[in-house]
Amino acid sequence: MSFAFVFPGQGSQAVGMGRDLADAFPAARHVFQEVDDALSQKLSKLMWEGPQEELTLTANTQPALMAHSLAVVRALEAEGGFRLAERVALVAGHSLGEYSALTAAGAFDIPTAARLLRLRGEAMQKATPPGTGAMAALLGAELDLARAICAKAATDPETGNTDIVEAANDNGGGQVVISGAKAAVERAIEIAKAEGVKRAMLLPVSAPFHCALMAPAADAMAEALAKADLRAPSVPVVANVTAAKATAPDEIRDLLVKQVTGTVRWRECIAAMAAMGCDRFVELGAGKVLTGLMKRNAPEATALAIGTPADVETFLKGL
Repeated sequence: MSFAFVFPGQGSQAVGMGRDLADAFPAARHVFQEVDDALSQKLSKLMWEGPQEELTLTANTQPALMAHSLAVVRALEAEGGFRLAERVALVAGHSLGEYSALTAAGAFDIPTAARLLRLRGEAMQKATPPGTGAMAALLGAELDLARAICAKAATDPETGNTDIVEAANDNGGGQVVISGAKAAVERAIEIAKAEGVKRAMLLPVSAPFHCALMAPAADAMAEALAKADLRAPSVPVVANVTAAKATAPDEIRDLLVKQVTGTVRWRECIAAMAAMGCDRFVELGAGKVLTGLMKRNAPEATALAIGTPADVETFLKGL
């Protein structure tokens, strides 16, 4: 049995997230305090009490999801003596979850990860004027078809002008998210319907993540990551943009910058981890989005989610 630990990205947040962990485990409580202190903000209060619209602001969502994931990791360590470096073969995270994965593996400390994710959220939000970008989910489309739809949608048939629209997330199981200029994304939705894609719909997001429009945010992250203390992770991370293992700090810095504008190759990340012998995937933190995707991408593997005290106890008993 070989474990891969995976960490969720944006969309998994919910008011109340992590509160029961803080109540149950001192080690988890300490994580939330570390994040609050690093950001000079009571982010934990916002996570536990809302309001939802403030929690959903990407500058809050990103460190909040990391805090919940690391609270689970620390609870496993403190309650069951679980040592990630000894028991886990690989880590990976979806978009911002890559920072959670790296922090769990000791590449970043928690305050550094919190500050980087706050900056990442702010930089992504500032990269495009409000209302000019959009993202859409294409359900029932594989990556090649999604890319062909984007290529066709990039040109405005009335003016001949071209806009950015690209594949942002290849989640697998026929689920691809596209991102770009709002008009181009809307054209892509209509083209997708004409191509027989089962469902194509706009997503309720505040900016067009993981496309070339995020170049200013990538520049901001390059500057911040150049100064950040980043150590080699205790286990390799499977990177979003390459779907391959990475351990060297300079390479990881480069990949995290590329990730801001690049496609999240999640389907390929799971396939790579399965090919490297991982047969048990554990999602740590809020929600069960990745666990659901796992059933489509690696049906022969076991997938489970740990986000609550009961989940922590069940997992530790099963070891």
